[in-house]
Amino acid sequence: MELKKIWAVYFSGTGTTRRTVERIACGLAEKLSLPVEKVDFSRPPVRQQELRFDAADLVVLGTPVYAGRVPNVLLPFLQKKIAGGDALAVPVVLFGNRNYDDALIELRNILAADGLHPVAAAAFVGEHSFSRVLGQGRPNETDEALMDEFAAETADLVRRLPAAPEKPVAVRGQEPLRPYYTPRDRAGNPINILKVKPKTDMTRCGGCGFCAEICPMGSIDPTDVSAVRGICIKCCACVKGCPTGAKYFDDAGYLYHQHELEAQYARPAENEVFYL
Repeated sequence: MELKKIWAVYFSGTGTTRRTVERIACGLAEKLSLPVEKVDFSRPPVRQQELRFDAADLVVLGTPVYAGRVPNVLLPFLQKKIAGGDALAVPVVLFGNRNYDDALIELRNILAADGLHPVAAAAFVGEHSFSRVLGQGRPNETDEALMDEFAAETADLVRRLPAAPEKPVAVRGQEPLRPYYTPRDRAGNPINILKVKPKTDMTRCGGCGFCAEICPMGSIDPTDVSAVRGICIKCCACVKGCPTGAKYFDDAGYLYHQHELEAQYARPAENEVFYL
């Protein structure tokens, strides 16, 4: 196949998905001697725009894993704003050291339905959005070496393809898709953190407005950063991005879930890669 461009397309609250997708895309571009174009759809205005590809494109598209699935707030963009145009695709998901469950097969299916052809896919471990210790330091040098190997193997695969494949790459996951992962207390009762929002320590806040600028949902009021006017997806971009450490969560259910994840999934999770 004759390709003309590699795309790095991603949603990334705290930068881990961005780093991973860009590394893979740039590795592909180097191996195939092609230019790279980057599209960060982490901000709401970008998700209002259409994204069109054609048969001369190879698209590396990545999202984080939320509760074992593709974040549902991204579905309107992923399902309605992307025109695949018979481009080749590499779906990539980043999960916080627990499990990616059905996120990768879901993203693969979305891209196929958009008119792209998934030829390889990967799930990589990153630091969990809720935590600074769960998956701490991931992706590390070993992970990055696998990303480079994945890019090289995918480039070789693409060179050998005579045409876009009829069937997408096989990946791990279940169909029909399982429900979103539900946190539970020790008695097995569900913990509902959907409406939980971050708090602001105004004694630490310097009023820079950076949290409002980086919030992927546009939910933090730039004129009063202590006010979260819209939904919070718990990406923790504001918590981890605040230069003075002023943002935090104090909800008991949220903190219980965080600590249970840290205790139960302390082991280093494994990355997984898939090819046609």
